Amino acid sequence: MSTTTKKYPGEAEEAHPEIFDIRAMPPQPAEKKPGQLPENMVRQFFEEGYVVVESFFKPEELEPSRAACEELVDDLANMLHKAGKIKNLYKEYGLFQRLTQIEKEFPGATVLAIKLSGRLPQAYRDLWSNPRLLNVVEQLLGPDIMANPVWTLRPKVPQDENTTVPWHQDAGYLDNRAYEVLQVVAWIPLLDANKENGCMEFAARGHLKGKVATHQCCWRDTWYIMLDEKEMEKSLDVDVKRDAKVIPVPYGGLVLFSNMIPHRSLPNVSNDIRWSLDLRFQRTGTDAGFNNLIEGIVMRTKENPNPTIDWEPLLKNNRHLVGIKAVSPEADDPFFDTTFQGPWMKKWEMVHTNRHTAKLT
Repeated sequence: MSTTTKKYPGEAEEAHPEIFDIRAMPPQPAEKKPGQLPENMVRQFFEEGYVVVESFFKPEELEPSRAACEELVDDLANMLHKAGKIKNLYKEYGLFQRLTQIEKEFPGATVLAIKLSGRLPQAYRDLWSNPRLLNVVEQLLGPDIMANPVWTLRPKVPQDENTTVPWHQDAGYLDNRAYEVLQVVAWIPLLDANKENGCMEFAARGHLKGKVATHQCCWRDTWYIMLDEKEMEKSLDVDVKRDAKVIPVPYGGLVLFSNMIPHRSLPNVSNDIRWSLDLRFQRTGTDAGFNNLIEGIVMRTKENPNPTIDWEPLLKNNRHLVGIKAVSPEADDPFFDTTFQGPWMKKWEMVHTNRHTAKLT
């Protein structure tokens, strides 16, 4: 009788620490450019797996993204109201309360907002291609920079399980080719992010093994994969009590982190929605890891540091809906369906099923 343990597609013994630790730090640009970080902060990214940059963005660089979020919520409210799903448009509420009120009347509205966000408005594009942000990313990746198609707008509604994300490594959501690619994630809150409203928590230095630990799916009544703390200790030498760091980020700041570092977002127990953007970068020519569904787009090259960016691959594809189609080809994804699916669900052992997994084919 065989005692071989079943191997799931996401599992891999390979490790590439040199791609993610201090050995991956590129030569720093000879030219001084606006926004660049001091060398000790660049080193922290590679040594700790993350670095917080406070007071980076000017208000005028973030206000358009806030306005785009307001427009998204307004569109969602009008769609739900027109369809008879809600009776009130809640226009009297602002950006940090309105979606909460809609969610109370139509549970799952937050999921719909995430799906709707896949349209990538101009404000998010401007933030993603911000020259000062790219100058910092160049310090971490080198001069050839590509945007990864897996970007996310996160409206973290108070007391909402759908936006409380458990421990995971971002690479665990992508196909296995991403295990050999350093991706830099820029996490940008659109208000002061703190422990009360659900800021990020990192397992410092958990990226140094250069490998993806074994995840499972799915966490509670969500579509998220999860990484057990005992598995983190066994595979990544992480002691959560010692290494977990709660990372507040003020409005105007951001945290840059590696796709290999274990992290989670804490519950939002405040009265305000914690809006944030995840924007991802990697070296041009490396695999995006999105199952060949959407390719990355070139943001900057050594030969042409200020190219005209071709956003078309992301504009013509709502990446959330593309992911759903990949695992449920027959699904027409009616707009008011508040479930979520994606290729990551088939990578890992399914230890908990729910309404999201029920629609996998």
